Amino acid sequence: MAYQQDFLVLGSGIAGLSFALRAAQHGQVSLVTKKASTESATNYAQGGIAAVVATDDSFEAHIQDTLRAGHGLCNEEAVRFAVERGPAAVRRLVELGVRFDPASGGGFDLGREGGHSKRRVLHAADFTGREIEGALVAAVRAHPNIQIFPHRLAVDLVTSSKLGEVGPRRIRGAYVLDSTSGSVEAFRAPIVFLGTGGCGKVYLYTTNPEIASGDGIAMAYRAGSAISNMEFIQFHPTCLYHPEARSFLISEAIRGEGGILRARSGRAFMAQYHEQADLAPRDVVARAIDSELKQSGDDCVFLDCTAMDPGFLRQRFPNISRRLLDYRIDICKEPVPVVPAAHYCCGGVQTDLHGETEICNLFAAGEVASTGLHGANRLASNSLLEGIVFAEAAAEHALERLEELRREERPGPSIPEWDTGDAVDPAEAILVNAHWDEIRHFMWNYVGIVRSDKRLQRARRRVDLLRTEIKQYYWAYRLTPDLVELRNLADVAWLIVHSALARRESRGLHFTLDHPQPDPGSPTDTRLRHGAP
Repeated sequence: MAYQQDFLVLGSGIAGLSFALRAAQHGQVSLVTKKASTESATNYAQGGIAAVVATDDSFEAHIQDTLRAGHGLCNEEAVRFAVERGPAAVRRLVELGVRFDPASGGGFDLGREGGHSKRRVLHAADFTGREIEGALVAAVRAHPNIQIFPHRLAVDLVTSSKLGEVGPRRIRGAYVLDSTSGSVEAFRAPIVFLGTGGCGKVYLYTTNPEIASGDGIAMAYRAGSAISNMEFIQFHPTCLYHPEARSFLISEAIRGEGGILRARSGRAFMAQYHEQADLAPRDVVARAIDSELKQSGDDCVFLDCTAMDPGFLRQRFPNISRRLLDYRIDICKEPVPVVPAAHYCCGGVQTDLHGETEICNLFAAGEVASTGLHGANRLASNSLLEGIVFAEAAAEHALERLEELRREERPGPSIPEWDTGDAVDPAEAILVNAHWDEIRHFMWNYVGIVRSDKRLQRARRRVDLLRTEIKQYYWAYRLTPDLVELRNLADVAWLIVHSALARRESRGLHFTLDHPQPDPGSPTDTRLRHGAP
């Protein structure tokens, strides 16, 4: 089956939904999502969205905090673009029905997180992402120009060069796997938007949802778009360490309100690593915990909130408090065991300020994109800000492109039906699972918080071999969601490893024992394209 719309949106987080709503004002939108329409990293965001809304705050202060956290590699133009458009984006969310917590004296209750010099994080208790996602999903479902296709996974992007056209490379659509039927469908659209999120599943331990397999990054790379700064993987410092828990994140906002990290002995250790102590940027805190664990041999450190007011803790962080009680941990009475886990990809598909990639009419925003906002390390709660600001900018530009295409009155070429060739049904799922486990283990062990040349070379050899084996398997068997994701994870792992090898310095989230200092002569970004070594 084939589908034809003005816009094809891949992903249903804050970026994909925001783009779809804006684009649907002037065109027909197909929105493809891997699971249900509310399953995204946005839905799991606890902390909030950073924006300058307080009278004692300023754009310049937010800009400087972002630049400082990015360790000299942010694109200042992109930073200003996002920060200055933040308040208007917040107003639009409120108009859609998002209920941020109010302050007792009027305005918003603003939190403070690591790296911020002011309280500027708007939140809905500690489930801000769920509140935002719910409002956006409701608006999308109610819009007559948006058709949602759940339980579908994009396989590959279709470009003009793939169809044999001459001239500049343009997007033509995508092949999409229906996870329910197993069929591959052609989605034709002159404008495609990637809002597919990050790639946390490439690591053994992650705070990301199950769907975060780097699909958009891998597809854009295979289609010929530049991928930048994949070495900068942010590890969230405080993921719950518990045998029954599965990647449950303990919000950084807790440290913003007074939570203290302690070793098993009870020693508060962050002051010896950074002047901001427990409010240091995430890369500093994650490395500090990693260092403490390596020195002590302990499995975890502890987040101590026992000196804080119990009533405030339960009111401000109701979701975290309830979930911890499910694991028989009372945050008001006992320290919470925590460890770092892969959390956010600061690199991704290279875009301009309009969210456009190197492929004409292919746009991207959110965690899948590399806009230049984050540099070598993302400032806390800038992710939701980036997702909505750049998605709306991309939609504005895409609407202009649509008008140009309509004036041309030339239909684009059709996309051929998916050809299964000689592929047969998969013989053994264990082969996919074994490759998946191996990728996640060597990425955690060799390309984690602290790296070295030897570890990265080991990872390079493993990922090169695995990509060859996976490619052979991919073309021999009919597609399944697990196989599509495995192929994407292998490509993303390759991109991370080769980007890390190219950056021979330590900066932000990339720390290597062999090159422990920043190098002013290092490249601003480590850009990779398909076919490059």
